[in-house]
Amino acid sequence: MISPNRAEYLADAAGPARVPLRARIPADLETPVSVLLKLKEQGAAFLLESVERGVQVGRYSFVGLRPRTVISLQDGKVVTTRSDASGSRTEAVDLTGDDPLAPIRRELERAPLVVDEDGDLPPPFGGAVGYLGYDIVRYFDGIPLPEGGGPDLPDYRFLFPRTMVVFDHVKNQIEVLTIPEEGDPGAAHAAATAEIEQVLAALGSPLDVPVRRTAAQASGGSQDPVQGLEAETPRADFEAMVRSAQEHILAGDAFQIVLSQRLGGRTEENPFQIYRALRILNPSPYLFFLDCGGFQLIGSSPEMLVRLEGDRLQVNPIAGTRPRGETAAEDTRLAEELLADEKERAEHVMLVDLGRNDLGRVCRTGTVQVDDFMTVERYSHVMHLVSRVSGSLEPGHDMFDALRAVFPAGTVSGAPKIRAMQIIGELEGRRRGPYAGAVGYFGQRGDMDMCITIRTLLMQGDRFSVQAGAGIVADSVPEREFTETLNKIRALTRAVRIAEEGL
Repeated sequence: MISPNRAEYLADAAGPARVPLRARIPADLETPVSVLLKLKEQGAAFLLESVERGVQVGRYSFVGLRPRTVISLQDGKVVTTRSDASGSRTEAVDLTGDDPLAPIRRELERAPLVVDEDGDLPPPFGGAVGYLGYDIVRYFDGIPLPEGGGPDLPDYRFLFPRTMVVFDHVKNQIEVLTIPEEGDPGAAHAAATAEIEQVLAALGSPLDVPVRRTAAQASGGSQDPVQGLEAETPRADFEAMVRSAQEHILAGDAFQIVLSQRLGGRTEENPFQIYRALRILNPSPYLFFLDCGGFQLIGSSPEMLVRLEGDRLQVNPIAGTRPRGETAAEDTRLAEELLADEKERAEHVMLVDLGRNDLGRVCRTGTVQVDDFMTVERYSHVMHLVSRVSGSLEPGHDMFDALRAVFPAGTVSGAPKIRAMQIIGELEGRRRGPYAGAVGYFGQRGDMDMCITIRTLLMQGDRFSVQAGAGIVADSVPEREFTETLNKIRALTRAVRIAEEGL
């Protein structure tokens, strides 16, 4: 049953806030993947999932449909597309002022607040879901970055979904939520009701399962998944970059500099099939499929960039990695080895200090604390050293201020952050694009959850690319750092090959 009904809605619709329409159905015959596949023709724009510590499914998964507004920043212009029953309208204006996030803030403030009478609406609903690219730091910190090379994509793109399908894994329930359009309340209720009925009909239809490829069509998942890929930076050039970074470190310019490389290739595979393969290969706390129209971001990030709930701000620095053991005894031995590794510990402490300093920029004095320090967290294939740092947001600051304070993560830049980013720009010589930025949501009530855009594939038509970095310190071995980036890329491109072979 869809609620509220027309009479209830009209009784509530007199004020400036909007009451969402909602309907619940059992989820025992569906998965988040089947929901998105069934709703692609309904304008499904993203899927957000979570597997905590690689073994426990997060409570909610979200599928966003038919964005009412899309905001992008590219080449200094803010492009806004608004859609409703009458059609779509796009406007492009020059970015004014020094805050590139102001257009997103204004859009959240412009739209009437979505009523949450029962206090159970998920934070992304009514808010904005999308990504910020690494190169937006040119606006945040005035850092001169390369203008050419790399992906020619917006610095950010955020979608404001009108309709969202929420998968509750605890209640085993699917809830369809939609925001009525502004205007005549009676017409708005009728249109929103029709929207939910259309989604429910699609969910009740048989699933059109993608056809498996034959062996002749597949490119060979058994091969090395980086074989045949095109590298933007030849091995010799990357190793020379490492040595140049070490010269900066020895000169006292930085303690650590995170250098990255990008590999790319071609595939005829459907992007969502690649996401399906990736979520099987690498279940992570932040799983996302973000369809931005001409390109898609497909990710399995293990690392939070920042989270704001109420006034509590949190970052989770991750540094230090070992593979999982084949046996419990080997797993324990590898964890003890990780905890005893002085190089891993030193890097981790540096990132914890960075996190404390970042939060200190926007949190109340004396509230920043390390809640957990250097604990071993086990995921499906690897284990990491993880710490948790939190603080209370200073009154007068909001989620956008908090994001600026921590962006980008120290794990993808280095320390000290500003100088490390300047050196990265000089050495890499091209835009990073979405890599090393953030994916997540800004909630309408001020909550925020963003992950670091790592372990992510960028799809553009039949081309895909993957970027990965390595933290360079004074005693780094250039050959090993190159291999580390290649291994990270290999884990992602394996998903492409498996999808090509057929799921």
